[in-house]
Amino acid sequence: MPRESKANKAKRAVEINRRLALEYPDAQCALDYHNAYELLVATILSAQCTDKRVNMVTPQLFKTYPTAYELATAPQEEIGEAIRSTGFYNAKARNLKGMAQAVVSRHGGKIPAGMAELVALPGVGRKTANVVLGNVYGAPGLVVDTHMIRLSNLLGLAAGKDAVKLERELCALLPDDEWTMFSHRMIEHGRHICIARRPRCGECAVAELCPSARVP
Repeated sequence: MPRESKANKAKRAVEINRRLALEYPDAQCALDYHNAYELLVATILSAQCTDKRVNMVTPQLFKTYPTAYELATAPQEEIGEAIRSTGFYNAKARNLKGMAQAVVSRHGGKIPAGMAELVALPGVGRKTANVVLGNVYGAPGLVVDTHMIRLSNLLGLAAGKDAVKLERELCALLPDDEWTMFSHRMIEHGRHICIARRPRCGECAVAELCPSARVP
């Protein structure tokens, strides 16, 4: 099979995004939040945990620690107990407290709105930063999670599992004002149709654009 040109791949990516937009017109961040602080905390908690479980934990968590100031001064063990059901709670508690302390000391308690400042916070990588940038600050942010890695490989839009490399390759295919919504749509598609180990290719809106589709 001849190698696909970058121009054709970009054209295909735009069409995939268009079709997914029709399939998932209400696609949005599945985490419950009211501000940048809450979304940052929820996203840190979502590592290796379902969004549904995180949303069960955060209402009480945000009531107890409504801002970075309260979280920064709370005992780490106390934070850990509050988030125990999200898994890996000791590491997450350490990251949450460290993040909050850095936000207070470096940014006056306000979650920064830049990639460099966000990824400099404890426990915050590019994925988490892009969630906050794209959903709160309206800045272009393409989120590369496990769904995005798997689907972008299956669709032939990017290759490999290096999240930073995939983010760069996918961003080059789409206009930046579509990055955030493309992420939401791909995640929805990965959850409902292109399911790992049992993809429903016969019901897939982009099957004819997918080199991995299992359809006649």
